[in-house]
Amino acid sequence: MSQPNLLFILCDQLRRDALACHGDPNAVTPNLDALAREGVRFDAACSTYPVCVPYRFSLMTGHYAHSRMVPAILWRMSPAERTLADVFNEAGYESIYIGKWHLSGGLGPGLMNRPVPREHQGRWSRWFGFEFRNNYYDTAWFEDDDPTPHPIRGHQTDGLFELAGDCLARRRRDRPFALALSIEAPHPPFEVPEAYERKWLSRPLVLPENFMVAPDHEELATAAWSVRRPPSERETILRNRALYYAMLEQIDDNVGRLMARLRETGQDRDTIVVFTSDHGEFGGSHALHEKQYPLEASTGVPLIVWGPGRGIPAGRVLRDPTCTEDLFPTLLGLCGLPAGSREPLHGVDLTPLVRGETAALDRPGVMLEFVAELRPGVVFHQCPWRAFRSRRYKYVVLGGGAEGLKPWQFFDLETDPGELHNRVNDPACTDLLRDHHGWLRERMVATGDDAPLAPAFGHDWLNRWADVALKAHKGEKF
Repeated sequence: MSQPNLLFILCDQLRRDALACHGDPNAVTPNLDALAREGVRFDAACSTYPVCVPYRFSLMTGHYAHSRMVPAILWRMSPAERTLADVFNEAGYESIYIGKWHLSGGLGPGLMNRPVPREHQGRWSRWFGFEFRNNYYDTAWFEDDDPTPHPIRGHQTDGLFELAGDCLARRRRDRPFALALSIEAPHPPFEVPEAYERKWLSRPLVLPENFMVAPDHEELATAAWSVRRPPSERETILRNRALYYAMLEQIDDNVGRLMARLRETGQDRDTIVVFTSDHGEFGGSHALHEKQYPLEASTGVPLIVWGPGRGIPAGRVLRDPTCTEDLFPTLLGLCGLPAGSREPLHGVDLTPLVRGETAALDRPGVMLEFVAELRPGVVFHQCPWRAFRSRRYKYVVLGGGAEGLKPWQFFDLETDPGELHNRVNDPACTDLLRDHHGWLRERMVATGDDAPLAPAFGHDWLNRWADVALKAHKGEKF
């Protein structure tokens, strides 16, 4: 076979540092650790927009969410978008999608468990999916355009991995496949089979330094409605954190079984496996739960590329920050396919870096963003943020309205990996802040981001309309 197969495994809400190969002392992830050991692991992979819907849009199209003003939720992707499936289909691949989609606008019990209309399935040639469920013991998938539900017996994670294994075993071998397996775990609710629950609820956990610690930028966090959990919820959060690791071990066991299925069918030698997640989960870090914030527990995701039979080297650990928009060109590039987009794509094909053909990326870092939250009372409603993540530092701006995005956070991730000490007002960091604000500004310009960026650290306004709006707000003549 001249072109490799692609097996893409996408978890939901799995933070990067929860894996043992990333140093978590609690994690039981031998199969994922083996993938990383036998392949390439990224140490600073980031979710550009750490919420389910916008991440999936960027994954499927390669475009930044701000190019379509994608909010955190309540959004449906247009059938006119050119997707990953389109490129694989045109190259003669059998494109297969299994599991959670979350790009058809569904929300609420009446919409979660209904079929996704065929025209909104991104043109994957085989479809075994659903919009989303958030109930691990009450999930059904739908095939292609058939509205008949296929209930999963038992836990959703086990059922979806088994379905993927069956697809690999039954498929014809006359052309390569691109199979995307999208599971909801370890997203809440924290539901797991009893054997895993019993094991993990009796196990003591090693907690990070920032567990239930409100950092010294608390007063700035109140600019966006805070969801910090009070000390009275500590035991509940600890229980959920234990179940999170239980769900991760269940995922790892299923990855091991799926890889065994791949080997049994003789397809491992021609398959590249990519494992990642759409965003992270706080689990009590910074006294937070869920995601959305520009902190590492939220934006940091695992990214592992495996394929010894297809020239993926073993044991490489890459330090360059990556973003969601890199995945579209990279998944295609790993298969030797050009992105072929009608519009410019701003992500980078990481294939040369993965294969060791280049030592580092020619960029200072990546831009992260939170474009819009439509739900009043939810964090960052009418108060978006942008960030620039370099190898060592993270710089964040926050704000909405006429005054624009203003400096909010600056962390040294080498000396302060727990992000407990905000140095945005530290005079010793002025030069670094000037650089990061400038890099963020340049990236916003390059990607057509029209959010108003306020003047800071010697840089002028970005986006003139914001300057006009501010003068009008103050009653000044322009």
